[in-house]
Amino acid sequence: IVFAPAQTMSDYENQMLRDASLSIIRALKIEGGCNVQLALDPHSFKYYVIEVNPRVSRSSALASKATGYPIAKLAAKIAVGLTLDEVINPVTGSTYAMFEPALDYVVAKIPRFPFDKFEKGERRLGTQMKATGEVMAIGRNIEESLLKACRSLEIGVHHNEMPELADVSDDALIEKVVKAQDDRLFYVSEAIRRGYTPEEIAELTKIDIFYLDKLLHIFEIEQELGSHPQDLEVLKTAKLNGFSDRKIAELWKTTADQVRQLRLENKIVPVYKMVDTCAAEFESETPYFYSTYGWENESIKSKKESVLVLGSGPIRIGQGVEFDYATVHSVKAIQAAGYEAIIMNSNPETVSTDFSVSDKLYFEPLTFEDVMNVIDLEKPKGVIVQFGGQTAINLAEPLAKAGVTILGTQVADLDRAEDRDLFEQALKDLDIPQPPGQTATNEEEAVLAARKIGFPVLVRPSYVLGGRAMEIVENEEDLRSYMRTAVKASPDHPVLVDSYIVGQECEVDAISDGQNVLIPGIMEHIERAGVHSGDSMAVYPPQTLSQKVQETIADYTKRLAIGLNCLGMMNIQFVIKDEKVYVIEVNPRASRTVPFLSKVTNIPMAQVATKL
Repeated sequence: IVFAPAQTMSDYENQMLRDASLSIIRALKIEGGCNVQLALDPHSFKYYVIEVNPRVSRSSALASKATGYPIAKLAAKIAVGLTLDEVINPVTGSTYAMFEPALDYVVAKIPRFPFDKFEKGERRLGTQMKATGEVMAIGRNIEESLLKACRSLEIGVHHNEMPELADVSDDALIEKVVKAQDDRLFYVSEAIRRGYTPEEIAELTKIDIFYLDKLLHIFEIEQELGSHPQDLEVLKTAKLNGFSDRKIAELWKTTADQVRQLRLENKIVPVYKMVDTCAAEFESETPYFYSTYGWENESIKSKKESVLVLGSGPIRIGQGVEFDYATVHSVKAIQAAGYEAIIMNSNPETVSTDFSVSDKLYFEPLTFEDVMNVIDLEKPKGVIVQFGGQTAINLAEPLAKAGVTILGTQVADLDRAEDRDLFEQALKDLDIPQPPGQTATNEEEAVLAARKIGFPVLVRPSYVLGGRAMEIVENEEDLRSYMRTAVKASPDHPVLVDSYIVGQECEVDAISDGQNVLIPGIMEHIERAGVHSGDSMAVYPPQTLSQKVQETIADYTKRLAIGLNCLGMMNIQFVIKDEKVYVIEVNPRASRTVPFLSKVTNIPMAQVATKL
């Protein structure tokens, strides 16, 4: 976890390490980007150089997004012979690049780990990197930026709290607190809630007490909220410190909608501040904003009609930069059509969070509350969710219920593809075969379904991306184990139990305007069905599929696109056995294969889909 600017170093320590870094760069005659890592003894002024990377590094992207200072862009200008005192800072447009960035806000970065996929993986952190991505959040104080980052992670939490930790014994809790592992923040926060003092935890963990005091402050606000329901002053304090409506609703024993309504009635709404690299010292017109609860909104709604595009959040297994590619190309199409393009995302590693890509960038968590706050200010013509992976798709229904216009495939039709019973009915109506399957909301239902279908079966949760918790189960004992440990089945989130067909798999990305369907190509998988499409090698055009099978796939794709009222992108996966084609699943959104297919066919799929 990283905070910027540095919070616990004195000015002397800052200058000492800055001077050391500059001396190293000059001695090595480095021109352009350079990354210096140092270790500082917290009890003295002793420090060591860990490593020097004479290039732009992973942390350069974070530093650029955190400060608004475009490191790679300026490094490229230096490479062609310019000097920092000759280059205008593109953020301010009036100062030179030699001015170091100044921050009047706090940035928090939290890594995103893949242990939701690899539950048995070694979670202890060390010298080997284990994170697949990261989130960044900006606030006016540490509490605000930390809590915004927590709800950006998309790991099922909306606060620095995991409810399941309440059942962990004190001994097990302290063991986790002492070990540096991916979810340590949540264990430390739980220890604070149980009465352990910052001093005790600092002694156990060697984490600076400054940060532990901030966690204690968050807990104190939780207690205030719990003992003062509906109190507007306590509500304001909570919002100033990054609390979500959902967390406040939990503590008030009400709903997030009611908290939101109370806020709106009393004009407790966020303002948006500009990231300008100079702490407002110079005039700036950067279209790069973050929310906070304070005074003076700096994001002025344009007179031009706008469209909001939701990004895909942190990079994780199954949802990576492929969606960022689609998001950026969608923005190009929106701008070409004469609209103002607004992006909302929480990932500093993406091109979409470069402020020069869109007309406006909001660096915010992708939650209903945070998205609605932007919509309330910008009042866009509509919101595009089909390029943000499952993150954006999951927001479509609550946004539509709030009266927001979803551009592209409508929520009812998204549900027909995602909801198992509705999807089965749609396939029956369209006379398209699929592997026999059923839904189960508990262990016994899953066992009965598997007995009826016959083992082996493919089991997976509904409404997920990237094959999370998907398994091929060979017998009843393994199925019972899966239902107890791998998923939390419920009527709202049933488990899908399908017959596992050992056959050949292929997939199609298609674009539809509701009446006409464009199929850029069919991708044939090399691995057998059951290997996730993201892990399977694929060939375009297909090499072993018969003409009859290809024609059937094209026919089913057109029927599905029109039958599901698809408007824009869709992805369909098929399995073929004995020349018979079955539909495995339909995703009414852009998929991870869009960049691949766009490049090999020379069809700008995301741009075409956006125009529709």
